[in-house]
Amino acid sequence: MGQKYLPLAFCLWALTCSLLPTSSNGLVRIGLKKRRLDLESIKTARMVREEKSREGLRGMPHYMRSSDEAIVTLKNYFGAQYFGQIGIGTPPQNFTVIFDTGSSNLWVPSSKCLFSIACYFHSRYRSSRSRTYKKNGKSCEIKYGSGSVAGFFSQDSVKVADLIVKDQVFIEATQEGSLTFVLAKFDGILGLGFQEISVGNAVPAWYNMVQQGHVKEEVFSFWLNRDPDAKEGGELVFGGVDPKHFKGDHTYVPVTKKGYWQFEIGDFLLGGHSTGVCEGGCAAILDSGTSLLVGPTPIVTEINHAIGAQGIVSAECKQVVTQYGDSIWDLLVTGVLPDKVCSQLGLCLYDGAQYVSSGIETVIEKGKRNGPLPADELLCTACETAAIWIHNQLRQKGTKEKVLKYVNDLCEKLPSPAGESVIECDSIWERPNIAFTIANKTFNLAPDQYILRTGEGLATVCISGFMALDVPPPGGPLWILGDVFMGAYHTVFDFGNLRLGFAESA
Repeated sequence: MGQKYLPLAFCLWALTCSLLPTSSNGLVRIGLKKRRLDLESIKTARMVREEKSREGLRGMPHYMRSSDEAIVTLKNYFGAQYFGQIGIGTPPQNFTVIFDTGSSNLWVPSSKCLFSIACYFHSRYRSSRSRTYKKNGKSCEIKYGSGSVAGFFSQDSVKVADLIVKDQVFIEATQEGSLTFVLAKFDGILGLGFQEISVGNAVPAWYNMVQQGHVKEEVFSFWLNRDPDAKEGGELVFGGVDPKHFKGDHTYVPVTKKGYWQFEIGDFLLGGHSTGVCEGGCAAILDSGTSLLVGPTPIVTEINHAIGAQGIVSAECKQVVTQYGDSIWDLLVTGVLPDKVCSQLGLCLYDGAQYVSSGIETVIEKGKRNGPLPADELLCTACETAAIWIHNQLRQKGTKEKVLKYVNDLCEKLPSPAGESVIECDSIWERPNIAFTIANKTFNLAPDQYILRTGEGLATVCISGFMALDVPPPGGPLWILGDVFMGAYHTVFDFGNLRLGFAESA
């Protein structure tokens, strides 16, 4: 499969759990422990996100609780990811896994993993100890941004809450090729995405829950409690929703492409003003494995500028504004589209089919290269970014002098290579509201929802909930809505009707 670099969103939730008795209404809860977010958690989460496998970003009735549901109770642990406990085999061998809507495979370390140090820091599956194990043996590999996981397929029963999924195909990992897996607080991943992105076309565990009749409704839902001091951090319900965790009705939007849970968003509003970036529609994916809000570099930079987040100075960006700002302005005024401006200036080459610079490249992606970008590609990237910013300001009737000064200031707010942007904590409420448009409805995020706190007292640090990732057309621009958004809005993953639902969290 193709190798894909994605940034990670950093104030992530993580979970460990213990099985509790079945309740009287047939629901099973998995209780989880929590720990406060800290800066080391953010670094760990970043590495976790870099290791996620990505292959090519290519009025519903309320579901009430019943015996055909299983509930995973979530809590904020270590600020890293969503963790929960599952069992594989008979009797069950327990593993801590990420419940991840951004991937589709189930994998855990294997007892046959002998030469990867990461395996010795985590639970390992032993097929010889399971009465329900069935051999498969087909080899596989999942490639990541800074390593890979290799192993082979096996088949066994999988226990999720009190549900037993029979004959589930999963990966026994025999090689974990990165230090990231040594540091990770999880053993493996349980993907909740579609089979279209499943390595080896393995049937996802969620599909088998449905096909084996474990759930009445083909739906699962997340509620995330963003209060770090709350005992209950959240809830994942298989087979329905919990009405006490949302207000009003859900707004639904169709899944536009099976693979990830992909849908379309409209205009993005900053302080009530249109940014124009997604007026014609942008692709977005809803991903429980990403904690922040991930979007195109130009708009994320504008957001960080508006909220006072400090990034890293881009000399290339300032160079373009100084030397080519007037020319970019003049071309845009005459009606040249932003994505054509830089080729007309000779900063981006066009080979007859596509631009040599394959779109605006995120600063994070630059950092992953073995060496620096060539000088011409750096200028092309900076020019494309500046053209979008200037175009956005032209829409607001700004003068050339003010616009170029504003854009030059934006250059100083480009995200840092690590992705974090820091904000003054004592001025959070002075920051603007931010809103996404979904199904012609605005979904607002207040400053305290998109700005994340870490530490206590004098050590308190506030971090922007936005980071940059650029995907060129036709796949992009692309947004990834992670835990920052899912914490504000209860989310329904309606597998049966191929749609997503959003309602204000309660």
